[in-house]
Amino acid sequence: MENEVVSKNFIEQIIEKDLSEGHCKVVKTRFPPEPNGYLHIGHAKSILLNYGLAVKYGGQFNFRFDDTNPTKEDTEFVESIKADVKWLGADWEDRLFFASDYFEEMYEAAVELIRKGKAYVSDLSAEEIRSYRGTLTEPGKEDPYAGRSVEENLALFEGMRNGEFADGSKVLRARIDMSSSNINMRDPILYRVARMTHHNTGDQWCIYPMYDFAHPLEDAIEGITHSICTLEFEDHRPLYDWVVIETGYKNSPEESPKQIEFAKLYLTNVVTGKRYIKRLVEEGIVDGWDDPRLVSIAALKRRGFTPESIRNFVELCGVSKSNSSVDYAMLEYCIREDLKMKCPRMMAALDPVKVVIDNYPQGQVEYLEVPNNLENPELGSRKAPFSGELYIDREDFMEEPPRKYFRMFPGNEVRLMNAYFVTCESFHKDEAGNVTEIHCTYDPASKGGNSPDGRKVKGTIHWVSAAHAIPAEVRLYENIVDEERGVYNEDGSLNLNPNSRTILKNCYLEPDLAGAEAYDSFQFVRQGFFCVDAKDSRPESLVFNRIVSLKSSYKLPGK
Repeated sequence: MENEVVSKNFIEQIIEKDLSEGHCKVVKTRFPPEPNGYLHIGHAKSILLNYGLAVKYGGQFNFRFDDTNPTKEDTEFVESIKADVKWLGADWEDRLFFASDYFEEMYEAAVELIRKGKAYVSDLSAEEIRSYRGTLTEPGKEDPYAGRSVEENLALFEGMRNGEFADGSKVLRARIDMSSSNINMRDPILYRVARMTHHNTGDQWCIYPMYDFAHPLEDAIEGITHSICTLEFEDHRPLYDWVVIETGYKNSPEESPKQIEFAKLYLTNVVTGKRYIKRLVEEGIVDGWDDPRLVSIAALKRRGFTPESIRNFVELCGVSKSNSSVDYAMLEYCIREDLKMKCPRMMAALDPVKVVIDNYPQGQVEYLEVPNNLENPELGSRKAPFSGELYIDREDFMEEPPRKYFRMFPGNEVRLMNAYFVTCESFHKDEAGNVTEIHCTYDPASKGGNSPDGRKVKGTIHWVSAAHAIPAEVRLYENIVDEERGVYNEDGSLNLNPNSRTILKNCYLEPDLAGAEAYDSFQFVRQGFFCVDAKDSRPESLVFNRIVSLKSSYKLPGK
């Protein structure tokens, strides 16, 4: 429809208003993570939102590390974050920056504030500063050092930089308003003395800027037009504008850079807090930040989620001003939708039991035509070996079946998928009562899975030729937390699910899976979607992760 109205989210409305009113000419956005941990699904929303807006308006997307707190930062996190952003498809081209690139400009900006009488050096301790700040209902008290002269402040600040003062003994504060109703405006700290080795600048600096001072300056220096952040920074926006205006980068809050807040992406029953994940890693409960039970981007990638599924998920979540939670099942819905047409459907016996076809010619092997994906004929077909000894899944056989059980049991005829009709004649058990071998006969006239006499069978089961099957380890994942009891206990500890990972050691797969490589995804017929594990799988000992089961009761709202 030519006159179709496209609904725009509130951020797009602000951007289009700014473009039309001349507040900016080219839209420039950024993603500014702190390199103090791995990114999670919530960060994906920010990455894709910022990148998507830059693309939509023909602008630029910058990728910048907010590395102003060396105590928690590490090059391991820098590299993992770069890999995650690239994997999601956000192209920063040649615009990779670090806050530490601008430490000199930030220092000069602070000196300029001192010269203007807008900043001063204080000797108050962190505890004293907190007590002077006041409360939400009581105004703060004037800092006793706020009356220092410009000359004295300049000398002290230079001494801070030169390492003349002990860590924590002095700070540089903005001179704003100790009686402001917004606590963030009550003379916030701009710089602290801290002798920390920085991953980028080494020991060059012994003073570091605070986030609320550094972040707006980074945006201003890079020419960012729309600084998009989450709702908890809404109360910080007046300080953001104050810093950018007082340092001369803009004249009014309407000009760029402009901070805009949106609601975070919350998923139900998942662990996203860095300190909790760190504890899970350190205590060996998970095997790293990329353990497939987590929702870090690295973990989702290792589990088998695709960038397309995450992009679709973020798009379905939308952009709003009010916090809300999204059901994890919606993320699973997105990966199912993405994979169901892409993946070959392979046969795998995850809990195998041997089937011997007694009347099948001894030593004979046939190669049967098997479609790779019935819903997507473009994926073609393959030749699967068939022989007189097969593996099927243990759950596809019952000695004494209940009503409406149509799979294999004594005397019953079933269809072996794309192969033949077989009838169960007998079975063997071990001393513990476990079925070890099932004996059948087959109807040679039913090749391809249909009988020429028109008789019907209700059960169809998958199989793998025993002589050709390749062994593999398969890992089945459930939520790492107990969904019935919630994520956290009253004492703040995690409510862990003891059955979050089940390892199946002796699985047998079709031989065509022998060459599968890290991140390759497949549907195992009637079992779910699976992916080759990127960390532990080897060509000689394959390991598969279950990405998601085949079906869910989840339906998109409105469908």
